[in-house]
Parts: sequence; structure tokens; C-alpha cells
Amino acid sequence: MRILGKEYRTIWYENDVVKIIDQTKLPHNFIIKNLETVDHAVNAIKSMEVRGAPLIGATAAYGIALAIKENNDLKFIKKSSEELVNARPTAINLQWAVHRINNKLSFIKSEDLFDVALKEAEEICNEDINFCKNIGLEGLKIIEKIYEEKKNTVNILTHCNAGWLATINWGTATSPIYHAHKKGIPVHVWVDETRPRNQGANLTSFELNEEGIPNTIITDNTGGILMQRGEVDMCIVGTDRTLSTGDVCNKIGTYLKALAAHDNNVPFYVALPSSTIDWETKDYNKIPIEERNSEELSHIEGKDEKNNIKKVLIYPENSKSMNLAFDITPAKYVTGLITEKGICQASAVGLKQMFNR
Repeated sequence: MRILGKEYRTIWYENDVVKIIDQTKLPHNFIIKNLETVDHAVNAIKSMEVRGAPLIGATAAYGIALAIKENNDLKFIKKSSEELVNARPTAINLQWAVHRINNKLSFIKSEDLFDVALKEAEEICNEDINFCKNIGLEGLKIIEKIYEEKKNTVNILTHCNAGWLATINWGTATSPIYHAHKKGIPVHVWVDETRPRNQGANLTSFELNEEGIPNTIITDNTGGILMQRGEVDMCIVGTDRTLSTGDVCNKIGTYLKALAAHDNNVPFYVALPSSTIDWETKDYNKIPIEERNSEELSHIEGKDEKNNIKKVLIYPENSKSMNLAFDITPAKYVTGLITEKGICQASAVGLKQMFNR
């Protein structure tokens, strides 16, 4: 996709370093950052310079390659793998990518480890691009059907950023939107600002603007009344982990949108590549829910009148706050799962049939 008219991926290997778009600087500054060591990769994940389940997984894969380049020792690689997996506990792609790379390396000669790891990391990226493109083509069918019936702009509500900035390209929840726009279907996106880090406002709206797609930022509490007014035709969100039961773990606030959609008969879809499915966990209460620094709530960052980026306190100094990063949307509130293989029911039966598990 594009930034300032130029095509980019979110992560790539060039001149012996891994390059990323530092998402903590968007939307006000566009900065490409180099990751030269596995510690750089771990920090990029922890600090959310990269975020979004598929991109976190890809960064971890490149992180293993950087670890091998830094110190081709099995103990160091194992330690680095554990640090990468623990960098953010909720997104399943992180664990999936690290295990995939290490399984690939199991029977490789020591001198070939780096080349094989790098190639596998690039394969993970290419695979994700294809998956997300296919998610878009499958989701496009839903938008087309709504447009055929409505004969007017299709209003889509999304939460957080499940755009191309959260993947390698195309995005998950945004991919159907991009495909609809390219096909000439008029779409408008209601963008939840997604407190506390404002990924919707800072990232989703930013990338939609770059692609020329009409969008409006709303507070996280506005979606319900828009649904009551009939101003939302469908919801599409991403996911950081979807269980084989169809239950969805995504950015905090997703559950409340699903409840509002259910109450107002608005279809609620979740878009995901198969790498985001957790086939082992059956009980969503066992998903580790990341609790982040409360300063993300108590402070807010923005640009002042002199174009300086500043962080300011917005809470009373002595107030406590809790910053849970994710919530669970039970499968019964999900209209369907949009995957690279097609759209299926959010259930064990639906997923099993879709992926022949």
C-alpha cells in the first residue's frame, strides 16, 4: 500500500538490516527504522513500533535471523526465541512464527542457519500478503451484496487498526475495503479512535487517507448510536487470536461493538489469516490478556501549535488506572470469520470444515 504516494511493506530486509515503519511516530512523522539485533526486534514489539498480530509474527521471524547473525549459538538462539515469544503474550502469531522458524532450522547445518531463517522470514511475509489479499477478495463479496441491495455508500465500522500497517500489506479488516474501493464501490469507514493508544485514529484513518478512502474518526463510545440510527451497514474487525471454537480475542472494546451490533442486527465480521487461529486453546478464559503500562491511559501525545510532539498528563495525578489491552468476543456474536480460504461460521464446526482439521 502507499504512504506519500510510494508503495511500502511494513517490514523488509535490506543492506544487512531489517527495516520497519516506526508506527509510534505516525501519523505526524514517517520514519523508517533499522533493526540490527534481536534485542532491537524484541524492543520494537514491546514498544509497539510494530504491532498487529501478523506483523508481530513477521518481526519475530526476522528477529530469529538477526539472533543467528549476531551469535550462531544454539543456547543464544533458544534464549532469543523465548524473549521474542514473551515480548507480547496475547497475539498467537508471535508464538506461531517463532516455532515455525525454529522447526525449519532443526535439521539445518550451522553455517546455513542464517540464510534459511532469513528465507523463511521472507516466506512468512509473502504468505501473509497473499492471505490478506485473499481475505480482501472474500470480504469484497459481502460489501458487494450490501451495495447491490442499498445502491448507495456502504458504511463500515472498524475498531483499532487491522489495516496494512498491522500486517505486511493489504491488512485484514481493511483488505475488503481496499478491494471495494479499487472496484469503484462507494465506501465510507467509521474509524473508532481506539483509546488508549489511538491506533484507529493514528493509523487506520492515516492509511485510509493515503488511499483516498472516505473515513470519519469517532470516539469508541459512538458506534452504538450510529448502529441505532442505521448508519452502519456492517462491522469488520481484526483479531490477535481466534480460538478453534470461534471465540475472538482482539483490541479492548471489540466486545462492546459486537454487543451493539448484535442488538441492532448489524453484521459483525472478523477478518483473519489462518496463522492467527489458536487450534490448541479451547477456553477463552485461558488466553493471556496483556496489561500494559497505565501511563498509556493517563498521558496523551500530540502535536502542539508549533508542530512539536508533546506528551501531557490528562488524569488527576493521584488517580489509579487499569490498562487491559484486549477483550474476548464470544463466537455467538460473530456473524462470520473472513479467512484466506473463504468465509465460515465462527464455530468449531465452521473452522474445522474450512481448514480440514
